[in-house]
Amino acid sequence: MSAAPTREPSTATSVTTATATATAADPVLTARQLFGVLRENAAADDENASFPVASLDALRASGLMGLSVPVEYGGLGGSLADLAAVAQELGRGSLSTALIWAMHCQQVATLAEYAGPALRSRLLPRIARGEVYVASVTSEKGKGGHLTSAAAALGREDGDLLIDRDAPIVTGGAQADGFLITMRDSADASANAVTLVYADREQLETTQRDGWNPMGMRATHSVAMTLRGTVPADQRVGAAGGFAEASAAVFAPAAHIGWSASWLGAVCGVLRDALTTLREPSGRRDFDLRSELVLDRIARIRLDVDAVDAFLAQVVREIEEIRRTGGDIGAAPVQLRLNGLKVFASETLMSAADRLMDLLGLRHGYMRGSAIPAERLFRDLKSARLNYSNDRLTTANGTLALFDPEVSLG
Repeated sequence: MSAAPTREPSTATSVTTATATATAADPVLTARQLFGVLRENAAADDENASFPVASLDALRASGLMGLSVPVEYGGLGGSLADLAAVAQELGRGSLSTALIWAMHCQQVATLAEYAGPALRSRLLPRIARGEVYVASVTSEKGKGGHLTSAAAALGREDGDLLIDRDAPIVTGGAQADGFLITMRDSADASANAVTLVYADREQLETTQRDGWNPMGMRATHSVAMTLRGTVPADQRVGAAGGFAEASAAVFAPAAHIGWSASWLGAVCGVLRDALTTLREPSGRRDFDLRSELVLDRIARIRLDVDAVDAFLAQVVREIEEIRRTGGDIGAAPVQLRLNGLKVFASETLMSAADRLMDLLGLRHGYMRGSAIPAERLFRDLKSARLNYSNDRLTTANGTLALFDPEVSLG
């Protein structure tokens, strides 16, 4: 069995346990206090394509790794609105770290909702204490990240579950303390009979393959992995073959909301840096603030940001209301808006990043090493439409729209 990942002690963590306790009731304030740590390490983590260990250590100490853990298990009991707000704050400091954290919260929310009592009582308090970072294993050769199908079959022996799984991409897999894994329920089951299983790292033999040298999102360190091991049957999460229900109710909504909020925060962070530079006396020598072209670019970037913010807020309100009232989250109009959020946010914010580079020019925008990380933002956001492909979502939405001829709005 593989040992838990080795971590160097972080010297950058500025949030102490006492501070985390004092601000636990306000997760957004806690996230805001982490900005310096995330921003300080973002450039080097990107340059080296290395996992943001120091930033994750700060998150572990802050209590935010337990945002989606219910209060009765020691967590913050955060809502989807909290997830979106914190992801935005983290995205201002480091988009890679924000996405790593948001995807962790996606896994934790699913565990909190669908894991059995024994697994919840063993695992959730550890997550709340910052001891367990959970990575997602949903990608597979031949199907990409398609959530509701799987090829690798789950085995069963003497009441235990046998895992033998290859994944071409596991975000933060080399550092994860646990994994939430999709598997075909059995060798005889259909590809759509997908079962979700949790495994601690020490329950698995893990092999990391290939390197990680992408254009953007370099600090997510999304490596190819093989995972093999045996876990108790009570580490199945949800019904056998029933992951589609968990995906529709929790997994996919948390993904689209968390991703979109992280991207939005990253753009807001760079826009803030840009506006600060433009307003400074030295910046006024480089930029003509009376130029209609400059003002038009600023206005259009702000319009993009506000449009995504409004769409995100609407979807969060709608999903939370459905969960509160027991409504149908699978209804066509709801799924149209949920899928549409991801598509709209990824494309609109990429456009905003492009406009930011035009606004800032070669010196401040295009050059690597600029004090304003516009170049890194541009590279990172290029991946947004590819991460669970927009083509897949728009194809689905085209079909869904046929089932909503009344064009029901939120």
